[in-house]
Amino acid sequence: MSSKLFGFPNPVNETSARLVAGGVVAQGVAFLAVRQWWVLLPLAYGFLARVLSGPRFSPLGQLVTRVVTPRLHVQHKFVAGPPKRFAQGVGLAFSGGALLAWGLGAPGVSYVLIVGLVGAASLESFAAFCLGCVVFNRLMRWGIVPEHVCADCNDISRRLASATS
Repeated sequence: MSSKLFGFPNPVNETSARLVAGGVVAQGVAFLAVRQWWVLLPLAYGFLARVLSGPRFSPLGQLVTRVVTPRLHVQHKFVAGPPKRFAQGVGLAFSGGALLAWGLGAPGVSYVLIVGLVGAASLESFAAFCLGCVVFNRLMRWGIVPEHVCADCNDISRRLASATS
């Protein structure tokens, strides 16, 4: 398969990322309210789709990037893609873990995982604080994630230059 098909955008429009996070908050709260396992399916699928290809196969990602973001008349900020992809992977681990826990008869674990996911997504959506990005950057500093994975993460001068031009 083509790497374009499964590529992740770099840079990422932070406005879109925050709006997707708001959708994740809504889906997570819906699950916590109705407490039905099937509500986790679109949540986990959305994370899987976004990890594999950014917004391309994600209904929420498509809604945000094609409909909502273009209609917002704000100055958009662009951020490095690899940390956002990592954050989507963490979301997949939480939502997929919640689905698995439910299937194994441990709905309480599902609730805890989704509360954590809603908390992290709320930080991204409402405060522009990406917890997954912080972890990604820490893993880079420790040498667990190689520097070549995200050159922009270590050298912000390119982002600063584009922000001032």
